[in-house]
Amino acid sequence: MVVLNKIYTRTGDGGTTALGDGVRVAKHQVRVATYGTCDELNATLGVARLYARGDMGEALSRIQNDLFDLGADFCRPEVSSPENDQGAGQGVGQGVGLRMAAAQVARLEREIDAVVARLDPLRSFILPGGSVLAAHLHVSRTVARRAERLATELAQTAPINPHALTYLNRLSDWLFVAARMANNGGKDDVLWGPGGSTPTHNGPHNGSEAMPPD
Repeated sequence: MVVLNKIYTRTGDGGTTALGDGVRVAKHQVRVATYGTCDELNATLGVARLYARGDMGEALSRIQNDLFDLGADFCRPEVSSPENDQGAGQGVGQGVGLRMAAAQVARLEREIDAVVARLDPLRSFILPGGSVLAAHLHVSRTVARRAERLATELAQTAPINPHALTYLNRLSDWLFVAARMANNGGKDDVLWGPGGSTPTHNGPHNGSEAMPPD
């Protein structure tokens, strides 16, 4: 259980912060930037939830909870592989630390597949925007991509839980399809107009601008 009896401690006034294992590092260190960006992502999702209803709101709530797990994972340096980490997928205080688990990634993948099955086909790149909810989800998607870039940078110098990195990758995909769902199932997506042409809404389109599957 987390208990916060005092908000300011003055321990970070010199520009350092404590990681999950108690080691103090500079606040601008890439590990701190990584879990700090996960926190930023969580905050953007909190704004998006103001406009979400029903299943979308519940899914965003689950993801916000996941992002606390993700931040806890990144803030505690890996000392072993996730398979040997007794804390993988467990709560704070169990094993050697909270770690993201494959099941959390699998849940995102199931939800992505379910949404894609309900979307209109995508016939072009789309501009971030459309409905208010879609616009906020696109902002969150770009923050998720930035968190992923920082995580890959961290992985160049320190071992990280691969499930944490995969989760961020899937989450940006989840947010992309969720934004399309928030745009009337993709019908109100705003399509990119290459070469300065006027953006249009998603609909019948010539094949010259179709996106191949990635």
